[in-house]
Amino acid sequence: MRSPPVPGENLTRDEARERAALLSVDGYEVSLDLRSAVGEHGGGEPRTFRSVTTVRFRCAEPGASSFADLIAPGVTSATLNGRDLDPGQVFDGSRILLEDLAAENELVVDAQCAYSRTGEGMHRFVDPEDGEVYLYTQYEPADSRRVFANFEQPDLKAPYRFEVRAPEGWTVWSNGAGELADGVWRFAETKPISTYITCVVAGPYHYVTDSYERVLEDGTRLEIPLGAMCRKGLAPHFDADDVFLVTKQGLDFFHDHFDYPYPFGKYDQAFVPEYNLGAMENPGMVTFREEFIFRGKVTRASYEGRANVILHEMAHMWFGDLVTMEWWDDLWLKESFADFMGAFSLVGATRFTDGWITFANRRKAWAYRADQLPSTHPITADIRDLQDAKLNFDGITYAKGASVLKQLVAYVGQDAFLEGARRYFKRHAYGNTRLGDLLSVLEETSGRDMAAWSRAWLQTAGVNSLTPQVLLREDGRVDELAIVQEAAESHPELRPHRVAVGLYRRTDSGALERYAQAETDVEGARTVVTELAGADAPELVLVNDDDLTYCKTRFDETSLATLREHLGALTDPLARALCWSALWNMTRDALLPAREFIALVLRFAGRESDIGVLQMLHAWAESAAVHYTAPERREQAGRRLAEGASALLYAAEAGSEHQLAWARFFAHAADAPADFELLTSLLDGTVTLPGLEVDQELRWAFLEPLAAHGVADEKRLDEELARDDTASGKRHHVRCLAARPSAAVKAQCWAQVVESDALSNALVEATISGFAQSSQRELLAPYAERYFAAIERVWSERSIQIGMDVVRGLFPSFQDSRATLDATDAWLTSHEDAAPALRRLVLEARDDLARALRGQACDAAAAGR
Repeated sequence: MRSPPVPGENLTRDEARERAALLSVDGYEVSLDLRSAVGEHGGGEPRTFRSVTTVRFRCAEPGASSFADLIAPGVTSATLNGRDLDPGQVFDGSRILLEDLAAENELVVDAQCAYSRTGEGMHRFVDPEDGEVYLYTQYEPADSRRVFANFEQPDLKAPYRFEVRAPEGWTVWSNGAGELADGVWRFAETKPISTYITCVVAGPYHYVTDSYERVLEDGTRLEIPLGAMCRKGLAPHFDADDVFLVTKQGLDFFHDHFDYPYPFGKYDQAFVPEYNLGAMENPGMVTFREEFIFRGKVTRASYEGRANVILHEMAHMWFGDLVTMEWWDDLWLKESFADFMGAFSLVGATRFTDGWITFANRRKAWAYRADQLPSTHPITADIRDLQDAKLNFDGITYAKGASVLKQLVAYVGQDAFLEGARRYFKRHAYGNTRLGDLLSVLEETSGRDMAAWSRAWLQTAGVNSLTPQVLLREDGRVDELAIVQEAAESHPELRPHRVAVGLYRRTDSGALERYAQAETDVEGARTVVTELAGADAPELVLVNDDDLTYCKTRFDETSLATLREHLGALTDPLARALCWSALWNMTRDALLPAREFIALVLRFAGRESDIGVLQMLHAWAESAAVHYTAPERREQAGRRLAEGASALLYAAEAGSEHQLAWARFFAHAADAPADFELLTSLLDGTVTLPGLEVDQELRWAFLEPLAAHGVADEKRLDEELARDDTASGKRHHVRCLAARPSAAVKAQCWAQVVESDALSNALVEATISGFAQSSQRELLAPYAERYFAAIERVWSERSIQIGMDVVRGLFPSFQDSRATLDATDAWLTSHEDAAPALRRLVLEARDDLARALRGQACDAAAAGR
């Protein structure tokens, strides 16, 4: 088991600033020997590889001391300016002490670094299907120090030269173009980049190539070699043509809008196993989770999601890689922009022209949740150290930041916004920036006061709610329409909003359509929309029509009554998505009983045309039943969902993606013998539904509820693994085994995850997912006390990624009672000196639990009305 982190492992912002003021880096040469990745290995000690780093750097104060970063089992040798350093004296497990620095320095470190099984550093994966070994690196925010010695902070940029020795028959990729000579892969020197976006991918990957060409405005021809890769076992499913199509469309779009040619040479994209993130923007060598290669039939929403991630990472080549934030406080300078640009380019360049609907419905839901947690923070955050940074890759930094940028575009205009970006790239290429650097170019291009906008939107936390107030004349027309803005007491900022207000009513055909709209600036607590005075009386007022701003939309009583009866008649898909999102926020805020939200889903979701919205409604309805329904009605709510899903499955068009979505949702909702009989019959083929192909991925989706309810036993699950003896099948198998309703099974899962570090990150995730079943509340009850007894030890002993998975995934959220809330409060009170990042995770889980209890009380009160 990994020993507790030494004091220097969690780099602080103050330390980073002090080091940046002292040092500047001229370049790195990194030599890795990865031949130990294959072959026999003795147990006990971690499998290691040799890493030799030469770094040349300058010191502003000769004679001063500093340190280099390295997390490794051991240092074989180290020299500073030709002077041998004693590893036992200068290396403490995470830092190498550097004393008596010269004006110009050369540090050489020869280390034994450990392969990872947690997705951090140099991750090593053995494919159970064929025994092949695959490697890749993942560093953000600070895990390159697990692979080579360096100065691990984003503002000490430098060029890199990598060389790699690998097992015979392997191919190796890095940020620059590479070639194999005399058994060594040597890669072209990179542009100056930060440590966390350097990258190595190595193994017998299946690799496909293409190229992108473009004539630039100055007449020169830009040619970018393209590559895409995955494990050999996934090659039959790899639709590289579609990946390349979106890639080329994105490169066209960003060249059209950024006026700065792609700066990093080639563009490889690797889909890798057991990946912790969605993707990572390593310049020239982007890495993705391999689940973006679809082994079975998926809906259009899955392809849209993949395209969005491809474009998000591509936007990072400019926002984040070319120009990088100085410290993680300004993480939004890359993530918020990439999230916004992902949707912006998705709509502007690809076949997914409804991308803003997905953004409004899915991405902003993530932001709304994060912004109401006790850990909410301004978009420009206060990041004290690396643990803070790791947890700040959240819905605020990504989706709220992107939403605010969409509001900024409405505020300053698209042309001014894009011209600001162009000046920003040219002014700060290969450098580091802070908030003020971006605001200054936007002030230049827009003429707007960006300081006031920034204070309101970037430097304060919390989400406002906007509610319409409608007064009618005697003739039935609008006398006055006002927007009331409110904020939580904890975050009272009332922000300026540029909004479109839409008025809707039913036509003679029964369709609910917009007949009037006005754009206006909302300021303060109450804003009158003068442009809509005299309009015909509306049946529905949508105060954030077109989704220009970031807010919680509320409804007046007339509008809410209209949605209860006619939500399915709303013809505009974006308006419909916004209404669904608003109703879900009301449910989470205990303003709408869960039973009513479920009823709306069952009544109108069958008419939802946008497949992404439909799948989001399925997730929300399940959450409403599991977390927000009064306990005495939970079984009834679950039965309604299962029956409704079954009926809509049979009613869906044969072979449609809606049929597939309803089949998956039915499996999630299944809770009665008749449901299990249908799932079993679909699996064994004795029952078929016209057009529904029960492929391997759908088979596992059907098997999990059967396992969780004791219908599919270990033998049945083993038979399915034999049918799908792949890495993907293994993860599904582990999850289904953990789902079984047995005290012995739960005890074994707990031991595997909490008491041992033998499982890889992917299998830890699968085990936790199977362990925590909402239908097994009594079975899981004993683990609430064990959770609070274990989490501080887990946090200290395991990597931060595994610690996050355990603390989030095993919180006793299904023990949703006042007793669990009290136990959580007791732990927080008695552990005030626990790691701030650990306390943040527990506080967030506590808030979700308290919110669920308020929702249950709202639902219970509705029963008495």
